[in-house]
Amino acid sequence: MTKTSIATPEEPNRRKRTRTTKPKLRDGVMKRGSTWSYVIRVKDPETGVSKPRWMGGFPTEDEAKAARDEARVKARRGEYIDRNEITVAEYLDQWLESHAMEIKPGTLEDYRKGIRLYVNPYIGGLKVQAVRPSAITKLYRDLLKGGGRKGKPLAVSTVVHTHAILRRAFRDAVVVDQLIDNSPVERAKRPRVHMAEPGTVWTPAQLRAFLAVARRHRLFAFFHVAAYTGARRGELLNLRWADVDLDGKQITITGSAGVVEGERLEGTTKSGRKRIVSIDDETVTVLREHHTAQSADKLAAGEAWRGDKNGHVFATAWGKPIYPDTVTALPRKLINAHNDPKDGKPLAEPLPYARLHDLRHIHATTLLLAGVPVHVVAARLGHGDPAITLRVYAHVIRSAETAAADVFAKAIKAA
Repeated sequence: MTKTSIATPEEPNRRKRTRTTKPKLRDGVMKRGSTWSYVIRVKDPETGVSKPRWMGGFPTEDEAKAARDEARVKARRGEYIDRNEITVAEYLDQWLESHAMEIKPGTLEDYRKGIRLYVNPYIGGLKVQAVRPSAITKLYRDLLKGGGRKGKPLAVSTVVHTHAILRRAFRDAVVVDQLIDNSPVERAKRPRVHMAEPGTVWTPAQLRAFLAVARRHRLFAFFHVAAYTGARRGELLNLRWADVDLDGKQITITGSAGVVEGERLEGTTKSGRKRIVSIDDETVTVLREHHTAQSADKLAAGEAWRGDKNGHVFATAWGKPIYPDTVTALPRKLINAHNDPKDGKPLAEPLPYARLHDLRHIHATTLLLAGVPVHVVAARLGHGDPAITLRVYAHVIRSAETAAADVFAKAIKAA
């Protein structure tokens, strides 16, 4: 005796609903779940046989169609790359090229170097879609263990910087290029780094001694302005006379100069924003004297002068912009001149060696110890967020806080 199944009234309707909601492919585009995908046929250059290539993860139908159209054009030109098969090295190369206009030249060169040295040798051959957080974590471990020169450990700060590059690139792989649904870099375990304290910080007396010996150099004004404004090297080398208001006692930082592959280039400031920095009467005098000296250089150079009316404030004797590494090397020479005087006079106190960038740290440290608010110091330095100043100069702020109780007590008694 066979059993006869009796369909309930709901079953035909349920089957009908299943048939009507089945995804349909329309002109190479279809919806899969909550996202859209496209498919095109690509001819294999070796066999000549065309095969379907799918790509998904697009949030809207229009975006899937736009990507489909772009892929079709590249397929006809023989330029199509299967994004499912693209490797980390291939993607990072394309990523750098596509974002070259958005990244400052110096930063772009830094990215290229970091990818070439610390990424491609380790995970460059992996497919982007096959990269897992564990692979990124292992990369960081390998770099810390032997990613430096001759297999030596790589500095934690360099590994953290590599992480920042990968984080930005893989974020674009998700949001912009839609190669993957989520970034493995975000879930990788990166090494922690503590913000390093500034290098050598001279006392006011030591700074005065340095500027006294620097006064004999034609670029004395550069070192004076660097110390009295806290501006970066590249910002001062980009400074034009049009950005200097001696009557208003201020300068406007509008851009920065740097070196990329041995070539001097100019671009925006580190934050991408211009800022106005006030200057004191002494700095106004120094700049006036420097302008007079530059006018004398122009007169002496005659037709060989390479500057213009609103040329660079700090320039060569014939008006050309100064190469950044020139001023970087000068502090050591000036310190040597101070510590080894040729006139035979006894040296009261030798100057400890400091970098050009340490003049910026001296400026910030002096202001913070004098009680200038952190947000004011941050604005002078060009820090986009006072929190950056707090992190970099935390040791200075802590030392100032130790006297806060006494300051408060004295203020109350004097009231």
